[in-house]
Amino acid sequence: MKSHRKELWFEVPQRRGLVNITSQVEAALKESGIREGLCLVNAMHITASVFINDDESGLHADYERWLEKLAPENPHSQYAHNGAEDNADAHLKRTIMGREVVVAVTNGRLDFGPWEQIFYYELDGLRRKRALIKIIGE
Repeated sequence: MKSHRKELWFEVPQRRGLVNITSQVEAALKESGIREGLCLVNAMHITASVFINDDESGLHADYERWLEKLAPENPHSQYAHNGAEDNADAHLKRTIMGREVVVAVTNGRLDFGPWEQIFYYELDGLRRKRALIKIIGE
């Protein structure tokens, strides 16, 4: 069995933002030479998420509205975590959206269902962060 590891780095210029990373994950899979196996993609920061869904702008806006209702950013004073930092809402949003995805690799391709894409979701941006791609297989 072979394995391949790659990091993707991001610097989202606002507090929250979605980045479609499907093509970067596909490029890492091609680099790996792995034809059959599994591909893990995970956020390496506790205020970011990696998830799979449709790349549709209305859905992306719905995430923002829904997450803001569940864990509003303001007032910062509503959270016990906020003291030296003001990102408790980002921690909670990450828990809801998830840390990682695993995609089957079949015939050298990500084995997606219709419309599936991989996203990095920055929830406390304005600084450099990363996601990990780990591919194992033959």
